[in-house]
Amino acid sequence: MGMVIGINPSVGITTLLVVMLAWAFGLNQIASQISLQAVAPIHLVLFIPFIELGVYLFHTRRLPLNRRQIEHLSHHPWRLIRDIWQWEWHALIVWGVVAAITMPLLARYIRRALVLLMRRHRTLMRSRPELR
Repeated sequence: MGMVIGINPSVGITTLLVVMLAWAFGLNQIASQISLQAVAPIHLVLFIPFIELGVYLFHTRRLPLNRRQIEHLSHHPWRLIRDIWQWEWHALIVWGVVAAITMPLLARYIRRALVLLMRRHRTLMRSRPELR
């Protein structure tokens, strides 16, 4: 869950969101946070593509990427706020679709990898009797 939440196109709420969701579903907080931080570079790489895909799918104005466009928007603060919210909202919808597909796949393959790891290293299970 931390990996999928970690790549969402919002800025600044991923840690809080992972803490709340891990608590709500009874998941391991430490594992969730480690996976969130592990995908932080991927989050930065996917931020613009999620926004661009949202612009493409919802037929909205393109993200201003040159200096002149950004300066123009800075003179119109209400328009800037509206556009940022629109880009963010559309990018979150795109991310939600991607997350709905990738989260079950990641959970399945990570679980499979952990089971194989535990089978190869049975001493890990013997060191903690409450897990038997």
